[in-house]
Formats: sequence, structure tokens, C-alpha cells
Amino acid sequence: MKQEILDYLRDYDGEEVRIMEVCGTHTASISHTGIRKLLSPKIKLISGPGCPVCVTVTSYIDRCIEIAKMEEHVLVSFGDMLRVPGSKGSLRDAGADGAKVQMVYSPLDTLKLCEKHPETTYVFAAVGFETTTPIYAVLLQKAEEKKITNLKLLTSLKVMPPVISWVCENQHNVDGFLAPGHVSVITGSELFVPLAQRFDLPFVVSGFEAEELLASIYALVRLKGQGKVMNLYPSVVTKEGNTEAQALVNRYFEPGAATWRGMGSIPDSGMYLRPDYEKYDMGSRALDQDNVHNKACQCAKVLTGQIESKECPLFGTVCTVEHPQGACMVSGEGACFTALTSEA
Repeated sequence: MKQEILDYLRDYDGEEVRIMEVCGTHTASISHTGIRKLLSPKIKLISGPGCPVCVTVTSYIDRCIEIAKMEEHVLVSFGDMLRVPGSKGSLRDAGADGAKVQMVYSPLDTLKLCEKHPETTYVFAAVGFETTTPIYAVLLQKAEEKKITNLKLLTSLKVMPPVISWVCENQHNVDGFLAPGHVSVITGSELFVPLAQRFDLPFVVSGFEAEELLASIYALVRLKGQGKVMNLYPSVVTKEGNTEAQALVNRYFEPGAATWRGMGSIPDSGMYLRPDYEKYDMGSRALDQDNVHNKACQCAKVLTGQIESKECPLFGTVCTVEHPQGACMVSGEGACFTALTSEA
């Protein structure tokens, strides 16, 4: 069957099929495995808004920098966020100028910092999709249990269905979606059924190995024009998802409008702390501006599938991994980062 799939995808000569992946890990896997070279020119793979770092607006980065410069405050973050350009610079730049920025590998590491330095307020830059939101809920749960009062979150948490709907309504150039595997572990594959039926588009939940991706692409080509959902990652994804994680998230967070890089404000696409837990919030709801530092940056068009990374005039010249001009060149899951590094 494997050879049959390869032959079919290589020799396909029907109507053009444009498939969007909305998962940064899929973007990276597709680039690093060279899958595009195995496909017919009639099968186009396009990247979408699947990297949480990439879709975060500049006002969020600017607010992180402001916090890092405040007395008795430390901004805590994952490493990739430190390099994302804000309107005037990055957290890495601010750290070099004396701002207090602490990198961690897990949000739960912040609890140790809070306990060790109770006089300091630690603000975690909580960025992510449905995959990572549960860990922030666990962080808050443990902070409550330990009666920690010097922890806060600055959230840029987003959910997938509203932005996929935005793409379908505004781009009209997608024939099917590689549904995000990691997100689906939490949400379940049934999450995509309403979208599939509304837009008459197929969704295939895929794993991340080359064989899994090829099988999913094959299924999407065959399902073109059909509003169906297929789960080809059944070893870890169920219809209903992780209901315990969903319940924990719903305890601490509620949906609200969120601004996405290049797409503006999308209703109910963000997750914010509920009123009962606003004492942990550092002003997340007001972050809706995207004043791009380099006006020639085309990240917005890359994220919405309008252009490929290589079509940006800055790609690989002015904008590089060492000197990123936009968020898509920062994260290991960003379309521009993976496109450039896969060439190396």
C-alpha cells in the first residue's frame, strides 16, 4: 500500500488540490522530510496559522518587555519567545539592556522561582493553542494548592476552529486540511466535524512521521470536495479527546475575541482567565495591536497561505534565523524557519 500511495501522489494529474497544515510541527516535518518533492505539481501544500509564536501580535511582545523592566518583576518565558520581534525590539534585546527575563523549559518551573523569591512577581508569558493551555491550568491549580501569591500570567492563548473558519471564509484557496495531531489529542477529532460540514472540506487528523503524513495527504486528495473528518492518528487521538484536560481548562479559562497576526480580531478565538482568577492576570485582554517593526515583512501573508515563505522579499537575505524580521523566522515550527533550515 505504501508504494501505491507514493505512486498515486507522484503521478496525480487531476484538478489542483491545495492542502493546508494548521500545525507547526506538521510544517516542520513536511519541510525536513522533503515530502513536497514526492508530490505531483498538482498537489500544493501550504502553511497556515499553526505556530502559536508566529500568530502572536507585537503588542504582546511589547507588554512582555514592559513587564521585564518593572521593578520587582521578572518575565518568564520559553526560549523561542525571546527572539520574536515586537514593535521596537525583542525580549532578547531587552534582556541585553538589563530587563529581567528568565527562560524555563516548563511553566511549572516558575513555581520554584516564586517560592524561592517571594518578594518578586514572576509573570509567565503563556502562549499556545489547545495543546499547551492545559499546562497553564495545572500551573494555576498548583499555585492555588501551594498558596503562591507572586505568580501572574500574560496570556496569548488561542484555539483552532475560529481561525480555520476565518481562513475558509477569507482565502477560498484551500481544498482540505491536515488537522493538527497534538491539538486533536486534547480536543478530539470531532472538533472538526462542524467545519468540515459547513465548508464541504475534508479534515484528516495526521501523525508526524513521513509515512503518516503521506497517507493523510493521499486521503485528502481522494476526499476533495467532501465534508468529512478522518482520524489517521488513532493511537493517540480519540473522537472526544482528553475530557479531563478540557474540564481543567474550562475551570480557569473562558473564550473571548483574540487578535491574530495578519488576521485581526477573531471572535471566541482566544482563551482568557475567568473573573474568579483575574488576580493571576497581567493585563492580557488589551493586547490587540500588531505594529510590525519591518514593514516589508510578509509573515501575515505566509500565515494565511497567501504566499510561500520564499516569496517574501526578505526571506534568507535580510530575514534569517540569526536576525529574524518576523515571527515566522523565529520558532522551530515557523514556516519561514523550517523553509530556510531545510535548505541548509
